[in-house]
Amino acid sequence: MKNILFAFVFIGLSVSAFAQSGPPAGDAKVGEFYGQDVSAKAVKKAISTDELNKELKSTPKIAKTSVKGKVTGVCPKKGCWVSLATDSGETFFVKMKDYAFFVPTALEGKTVVLEGSAESKTTSVKELQHYAEDAKKTQAEIDAIKEPKTETRFLASAIKVVE
Repeated sequence: MKNILFAFVFIGLSVSAFAQSGPPAGDAKVGEFYGQDVSAKAVKKAISTDELNKELKSTPKIAKTSVKGKVTGVCPKKGCWVSLATDSGETFFVKMKDYAFFVPTALEGKTVVLEGSAESKTTSVKELQHYAEDAKKTQAEIDAIKEPKTETRFLASAIKVVE
């Protein structure tokens, strides 16, 4: 009985020690990276979000690429997703591969280079509403989401602050 109680206490303490209540702290300074480091070669070869969107019109999925863009939003709950601006005014949604890393909210407004895979995907109304809740949108804004949206999705294995 004593061992069982000890096991439950140990598990409870372990879970609470590793649970993340919010995005990681940090200033997102130039040169900092999240996930794997982005190589200098990948930084030089990085294309814009609009160039990637053009490539995705002819190829539905790109296995490995690097993209440069300005962060317009970060998940305020955990830092588990970011959005980037495009020249055409659309948003470019980025998730972290396998939820292996998170980013600080200080990343918003910074220019980054991402490494990972990209695809054009239709996002369901339910998922769009979930992301709107994460972004702390009003209930009226969440309720206004009535149709799925086809958008570029990027699965990042690495993010590096470059500006």
